[in-house]
Amino acid sequence: MERGAVVGTLERRVVPPLLRESRDFRRFFVGQTASLFGDQITLIALPLVAVIALDANARQMGYLFAAELAPNLLFALHAGAWVDRRGRRRLTMIAADLGRAGLLATIPLAAAFDLLRFEQLYIIAFLIGTLSVLFAVSYSTLFVSLVSRERYVEASSILNGSRAFSFVAGPSVGGFLVQLLTAPFALVADAVTYLASALFLRRIAPTEPATETSARGHVVAGARFILGSPIVRASLLATATINFFNFVFFALFILYVTRALDVQPAMLGVILGAGAAGGVIGSLITGAIGRRIGIGPAVVVGAILFPAPLVLVPLAEGPKPIVLALLFLAEFGSGLGVMVLDISIGAIFAALIPDRLRARVSGAYMAVNYGVRPLGSLVGGALGTTIGLRPTLWIATVGAIAGFLWLLPSPLLRLRELPPPAE
Repeated sequence: MERGAVVGTLERRVVPPLLRESRDFRRFFVGQTASLFGDQITLIALPLVAVIALDANARQMGYLFAAELAPNLLFALHAGAWVDRRGRRRLTMIAADLGRAGLLATIPLAAAFDLLRFEQLYIIAFLIGTLSVLFAVSYSTLFVSLVSRERYVEASSILNGSRAFSFVAGPSVGGFLVQLLTAPFALVADAVTYLASALFLRRIAPTEPATETSARGHVVAGARFILGSPIVRASLLATATINFFNFVFFALFILYVTRALDVQPAMLGVILGAGAAGGVIGSLITGAIGRRIGIGPAVVVGAILFPAPLVLVPLAEGPKPIVLALLFLAEFGSGLGVMVLDISIGAIFAALIPDRLRARVSGAYMAVNYGVRPLGSLVGGALGTTIGLRPTLWIATVGAIAGFLWLLPSPLLRLRELPPPAE
């Protein structure tokens, strides 16, 4: 067989059909992969800036997480209404990428002149969170502009597979960069990935849905849709419960493993990266799970598998190899579960929510689902200071597991296929 034929056969087997067939989706995928990779570097580097460079305590870590997440609570509802009225989702996403890159670049600059302070971290985290809200509410509409309805699960699996890969490689690279360059300068890598995302978004030209011109009830239309949809309403209650308790957990996780378990930054990156291999597997098997048990029951399975493995973190004690093994298993299982949950629920929402309401429903959903995250971070910081790190982690894991109970009375358990669009 000729070399060209071999390469072509290998490409057909390895590269998903949608990436081969759609140039715009391929460019969108590459840009988002770069951005997600950088996000994972920041996920480990920014808290380590606070812990290592500024000697943060549990309460200050809670404030830092809350600062980045508060814009979801404050602005998501109005951001969704603004995007649906204004349109130009792609340009909004480009502006958000460029803004986030510039903000991150100020941290290593301040560190170079010995000017870095907690106040700057709080402000930068808040502004980055605000731009991320605008990016996220625009994303859902751009997604359906690039992908046909019958390929929502395929496209969602590809994009979430990229996200899972970023979970594998990003933290490992982030931990290495922190050890090599120090935490502030590791953030330069994330700034570069935001620039890459903006570049690839500039190179696509999707036909976006028409904007919403009605003024009456414009801001709250997304919230009314959620309240009126048993599927979306139950999903929101479940994911918001999981997110609240998960962010009680995440506010203290890095502090706990680095100080209580004596895990070094480079090893922490490896733990997060190796554990997130479960996310890659989850992205590959979610389609099969949905076909076997139904797309709705797959959401319920993901809602349980996502938080349950994290109980291994407060259980981790004893010899260092056992501690590291439990941390690996916790991250692996949680990464697998979140992919099953996110891919399944994302495909259902893409099929169910009308185009004219997408940004507003996304904004209203984020206002609650992401809005509880800063509250969870603040509660985590307060409880960690009051009752200790390990007892707080136990409360967080048990509370998150209980989130799936909201789904049991909903139509999701009976939903075998993607639902038709709502009126």
